[in-house]
Amino acid sequence: MRSKPLKQMQMLLRHEREDRFGRRVITFSCCRMPPSHELNHRRLLEYLKHTLDQYVESDYTIVYFHYGLNSRNKPSLGWLQSTYKEFDRRYKKNLKALYVVHPTNFIKVLWTIFKPLISHKFGRKVIYFNYLSELREHLKYGQLIVPPEVLRYDEKLRNLHGGQVPAPAKTPPPRPPLPTQQFGVSLQYLKDKNQGELIPPVLRFTVTYLREKGLRTEGLFRRSASVHTIREIQRLYDQGKPVNFDDYGDVHIPAVILKTFLRELPQPLLTFTAYEQILGITSVESSLRVTRCHQILQSLPEHNYAVLRYLMGFLHEVSRESIFNKMNSSNLACVFGLNLIWPSQGASSLSALVPMNLFTELLIEYYEMVFSTQEARGGLGAGAVEAGERSGPVSRGRTPRRPGLAPRASAAPDGARETPLVLEASR
Repeated sequence: MRSKPLKQMQMLLRHEREDRFGRRVITFSCCRMPPSHELNHRRLLEYLKHTLDQYVESDYTIVYFHYGLNSRNKPSLGWLQSTYKEFDRRYKKNLKALYVVHPTNFIKVLWTIFKPLISHKFGRKVIYFNYLSELREHLKYGQLIVPPEVLRYDEKLRNLHGGQVPAPAKTPPPRPPLPTQQFGVSLQYLKDKNQGELIPPVLRFTVTYLREKGLRTEGLFRRSASVHTIREIQRLYDQGKPVNFDDYGDVHIPAVILKTFLRELPQPLLTFTAYEQILGITSVESSLRVTRCHQILQSLPEHNYAVLRYLMGFLHEVSRESIFNKMNSSNLACVFGLNLIWPSQGASSLSALVPMNLFTELLIEYYEMVFSTQEARGGLGAGAVEAGERSGPVSRGRTPRRPGLAPRASAAPDGARETPLVLEASR
């Protein structure tokens, strides 16, 4: 049973899906801060560090909702100063933006106090937004869960200023997809438009390129890319034009395109239906988890299963080169978990990350066992079987872990520590 402090901290910090640049987004909401006497600030720091440890090896963004911080829940300046020192270069290097929403004079005072400690480079990452409408220009706002208190405060600010702040433009009705559309359309649509091919062209092209030229690239799938470049490549694909990744000179670009394709599917590859089953994986006995993964996948539509098998086979291959690319099955799971499954409403909570990443790690680590009985799926076709065979390499002299020995319960990157608080969360 989860403790009250843990629930409080999970309310404070949320993991959202990626921003327009393909970077992970973490939100911190001050309105959810309990009174200082009810909060163990040491454990809060441990929880913050553990959460960030899952993302600091990749580019990420923090959205800080300042509204709700007051004299009752405001931490001491001493704690803030020691906390800032705790977050060393490892945390700051890949933080690409810190969005401060609804700043007040308190923020200005803090900035004056901390200015001698803050590098010029880090200072440029801090961006202030007086209104939520300004935040919409930088994030996929529809995927961001904003606390109701913050929404009401933003509306109050607008009314105080006589409504002079322009309201965001209404989203135009969606246009019918192009016949050559590749992003944002269903797997069935892609199959119908590609002569019955089960593996979508973008997935096949990016996997083929990365298999040939990216398997030993350090940090593969962890880096972001220029949003302009990604949009340009998406436009070319959607118009049915060829894309030559050699022209861009960066192997991380096809990796971002692959993740973008998965993220923009109308329904996650693992489907909304399987979401609750996947969250239950941590309650399954360790020795039975691989079997449970296999059972869950049997309920997937055949097309989803074929595409998932193809992708997991490739990621299994990537993990086998982890001595070079530093991307073992656990690290790959941290990157792909939220691109394979998300709830039908809102974003996944931080507490959902442990089972989602664990499930993904099991699929990658035990690929050959989880997907061993393709004949039971019936009707996949020779093309899909061949794709799976190619993407699932035979063992290269490595002794696989026995299925009874479950992977780490927390799919945190190498070097991340599990605090007692986090262990409590993963039970």
